[in-house]
Amino acid sequence: MASNGNGSVVKNGNGLAKIQTHKKNNNEICHDDSGPTVKVQTIDELHSLQKKRSAPTTPIEGTLTPFATLSEEERHRQQLKSISASLASLTRETGPKVVKGDPARKSETPRVSHEHHIAPTIVVSDSALKFTHVLYNLSPAELYEQAIKYEKGSFITSSGALATLSGAKTGRSPRDKRVVKDNDTENELWWGKGSPNIEMDEHTFMVNRERAVDYLNSLEKVYVNDQFLNWDPENKIKVRIVSARAYHSLFMHNMCIRPTPEELENFGTPDFTIYNAGQFPCNRYTHYMTSSTSIDINLARREMVILGTQYAGEMKKGLFSVMHYLMPKRHILSLHSGCNIGKDGDVALFFGLSGTGKTTLSTDHNRYLIGDDEHCWSETGVSNIEGGCYAKCIDLSQEKEPDIFNAIRFGTVLENVVFDEHTRQVDYSDKSVTENTRAAYPIEYIPNALLPCVGPHPKNVILLACDAFGVLPPVSKLNLAQTMYHFISGYTALVAGTEDGIKEPQATFSACFGAAFIMLHPTKYAAMLAEKMQKHGATGWLVNTGWSGGSYGYGSRIKLPYTRKIIDAIHSGSLLNANYKKTDIFGLEIPTQLEGVPSEILEPVNMWSDKKAYKETLLKLAGLFKKNFEIFTNYKIGKDSKLTEEILAAGPIF
Repeated sequence: MASNGNGSVVKNGNGLAKIQTHKKNNNEICHDDSGPTVKVQTIDELHSLQKKRSAPTTPIEGTLTPFATLSEEERHRQQLKSISASLASLTRETGPKVVKGDPARKSETPRVSHEHHIAPTIVVSDSALKFTHVLYNLSPAELYEQAIKYEKGSFITSSGALATLSGAKTGRSPRDKRVVKDNDTENELWWGKGSPNIEMDEHTFMVNRERAVDYLNSLEKVYVNDQFLNWDPENKIKVRIVSARAYHSLFMHNMCIRPTPEELENFGTPDFTIYNAGQFPCNRYTHYMTSSTSIDINLARREMVILGTQYAGEMKKGLFSVMHYLMPKRHILSLHSGCNIGKDGDVALFFGLSGTGKTTLSTDHNRYLIGDDEHCWSETGVSNIEGGCYAKCIDLSQEKEPDIFNAIRFGTVLENVVFDEHTRQVDYSDKSVTENTRAAYPIEYIPNALLPCVGPHPKNVILLACDAFGVLPPVSKLNLAQTMYHFISGYTALVAGTEDGIKEPQATFSACFGAAFIMLHPTKYAAMLAEKMQKHGATGWLVNTGWSGGSYGYGSRIKLPYTRKIIDAIHSGSLLNANYKKTDIFGLEIPTQLEGVPSEILEPVNMWSDKKAYKETLLKLAGLFKKNFEIFTNYKIGKDSKLTEEILAAGPIF
């Protein structure tokens, strides 16, 4: 039975209670959550309402009025024309027919004018008859969708990061990286013994470029990123990256400086272009090729071609090499270093090879991070080259590296990591794919990052070495000649062969702490560094984060809290006021006292019980330094003479 509102019961003929509805009084409270229906005719129209278009409206340079803008159609036409020109094959007068949009979403593909495309009059190929869809500067969310849908091995992890696989290559291929040797680069670049620059000729580059461009044009869609390098507004470089994978596009979205919609409007022709056809091999029968992989740089054409490797780090470090060529031409020093700044504006540069603690020591919660890897030092100060960080993930934990761990979230690319198939929780200790697992994320994911990533002239230049021989002091103050010597040497020592019982330390030297990426002779960069340090009053320091009291296996690692005390004393300036004494052989100035650090460890010989073994080990390391430096002593730069006796004298003397 049911009440009719007046207390009466109304029944149907079958005896069941009948539902009675009554008009509500206006003063009654009743929530009505109904709404009008969506005014669309098809499901596609409904989906189209989800997304609103965004278009920049910044004034265009060179227009008649200061607030005039191009129409959206004209702006798109110019962008497509520029991209088509980038993808132009040498056998055709013009580039391919390009159109914006995902080919899988036909209804979203805009109509465009093709008046700038001229079909070849002699030879018509299949690729000339098709459209190449351009996915232009997609957002991380859009790239996630592309990767998960079309790229096997792409997954969203529990933290929100995108896990990807780089294929057979899980690291860089330095022996397959080549630079075109022409009339200009023959005299400008560093060639020969010790140089990372492997030569190729112009013709071979063009063969590989044609192969890469034809492959990209054969695809139904390509990803195009237009971005910047260098946070210094006066010296930024426009780069275009054309790639076949969403993984590569998202990686470069994170690693390069991301343009605003307004900056894209005036982007124009790029200063440098990367053609990443890494899924397609080079032809091993082509001259200079030694494998199916080739990373080729043509400085005259301002182009880079990637074939036969999908490892994204090739793009990052390839552009870094290019900056090592372009910036010195502007009298700007390019540096493979970390950089941070104190609250009083004091900037410090950190140089160091893998395992020296560069990332750990440059990440300081009491200071702002300008950048973790690549920088420029110009007449106005320092600037980060990149817009992101590329951190190692092996054995990563929240306790050890909280900033990096917390940066691995939505938008971050995780390369070659292993995760639980159900929870998608990453196991950072798992090396099943590779030990070189990496995370690429925007620099703003680091809480204390300074934006924009620029700072004044450095006050301190810190050279880090993990000396497994145990004979270098925990800290030494360097004069300019010593700074140049140790900068050119780029020393650290690693422990090799522990799996078969070998505990002998292995000395590693990498010129300018980044030999794999420099273009000019190391002395060029060292001379620029010394000039800038002298001009702006910066102090050089050599900090040993390695062993004390004996070599690896006998001594012990210098405690991290001691090293942090040393770095803090450098930042504060208190270490400049300490009393110093000079060591034998290397002639290093070492402090006799430092607050928070036991005085006895400041002089290495004090910590060795076997003084004879100390002297033998010291002489052995000195000999390794001397031998390594031999490749630099006879080098001539243009009309310049040999390295000055002052720099040679700054090395070990015995």
